Amino acid sequence: MTSPHDPQIGMYSHINGRMSDLLDRLAVSELCKGWPVFRDASEWKNFRSLFCKEAFVWTTWSKRQSIDSFIRVSKQGKAQGDFIMHRECGTMVELNPDTRRAVGKMKATITQRFVIPGDVERGVEPIVFDVDCDCRFHFFCLEEDQEPSNPSSPFPVNGNGNGSTNTSGNGNGNGQGNGSHETTPPTSRPCPRPEWKVRYVKLIYDKDKVVPVDGKTAPSFSPEALSRCPEGYQYLGAAQRMLGHDIDEALPTIQGSEKDAAHRLWLDMYAKMEQWLDGADDIDLSSPTPASPASSPVSYVPGVAASLDGKDGNAMSNGAACHNCNGLGIHSNGKVARI
Repeated sequence: MTSPHDPQIGMYSHINGRMSDLLDRLAVSELCKGWPVFRDASEWKNFRSLFCKEAFVWTTWSKRQSIDSFIRVSKQGKAQGDFIMHRECGTMVELNPDTRRAVGKMKATITQRFVIPGDVERGVEPIVFDVDCDCRFHFFCLEEDQEPSNPSSPFPVNGNGNGSTNTSGNGNGNGQGNGSHETTPPTSRPCPRPEWKVRYVKLIYDKDKVVPVDGKTAPSFSPEALSRCPEGYQYLGAAQRMLGHDIDEALPTIQGSEKDAAHRLWLDMYAKMEQWLDGADDIDLSSPTPASPASSPVSYVPGVAASLDGKDGNAMSNGAACHNCNGLGIHSNGKVARI
């Protein structure tokens, strides 16, 4: 169930406004759109350029990673067959012009391809399926000073940027006349300029589903495998665990377990977004420890968001491992797999 209550307390520049605000929001929206465009195509230099010098991201399969570490493990995953794509569904930006902070909100669908191997000798065909997960990326952005892209060629003042000597006479430009000699000093190296960059990326997961590639054959996941993750990404988490990933089981989801109940991590994310927009030096986006169950709903109280303790810990699974599937929860029987 989704909560009918507004999780955001304040309002920020998000539509219309001054031309400078429009341009700032456009710059931030470009950063958001760069994730699906550049990462999916393995354009790693372009992807890295979206982020601050020090930046961190959270995903289901990677947990918390620095941006450089995330790129490294993403390359490793692709080399091993991970096939993750993203479909952008719409992007809006919240901007605080006074603090020069912004949060980009990008609705997207994560779609990942999975294959459960068959058995040729027994005539069992492999099962190929996708898991589609509707989610919302949140890009915590600020302006960071950037060095000029080519410091050896500074921005010109007189057109060539290297200094010039102009010998002219009476103004006819042919170098003859009274012999006056005018020298323009070389341009100094420009100062670093601020550009919008991403400091943090964390998602709120809405709902997911299994999609049979052939239109008819799909695996069946056991309740135990699904219960390890919140409902917003339970199929994605269970399928990614098949590949050997250590899944973060305490990420925010919009779904509360009861009617009129808001997911505590959903409220906490909105509280952190407002802290960031209001200019907080830093914010703690760490997943909660097992002492703060990710699935616990809270009654909605206007203006009050749930507070969570814990740093970089992640909830541990209480599910028992299966003795017949090496802990992955995979069983295969004909064309239907029980996971």
